[in-house]
Amino acid sequence: MADKLIIVMVNTDPRNGEELGAPFFQATVAAAMDYEVDVVCTATAGQLMKKGVAEKLVVKEGSPKTVYDFIKDAHEAGAKFYCCSPNLDLFDMTEDDLIPECEGIVGGAKVIEDIMENDDAKVLTY
Repeated sequence: MADKLIIVMVNTDPRNGEELGAPFFQATVAAAMDYEVDVVCTATAGQLMKKGVAEKLVVKEGSPKTVYDFIKDAHEAGAKFYCCSPNLDLFDMTEDDLIPECEGIVGGAKVIEDIMENDDAKVLTY
């Protein structure tokens, strides 16, 4: 199995735009370096996978680049995004509400399995 980076966004609050740049930028860089990158958005960060949310957020006030632009950059570099299944109920979302860059819905077992089964997996949490 190839080296894998798993970015778990669990404590990142979409109301604080300055917190959102680093995880997506690092996902972009890691994917560009040919690492397999999964970004799992859970808890409050799960809202970022809902259409219309990240498009309204910026990392720095006055910046023309939205958080959604950061997500698109990472996706174009090869990062895969996932929404944690409890977020659907928590934020009144359905699969149809997810941004096109979101690969799908996963549960906690996916993250645990990826970490435990892949000796080359590294995890960053935000």
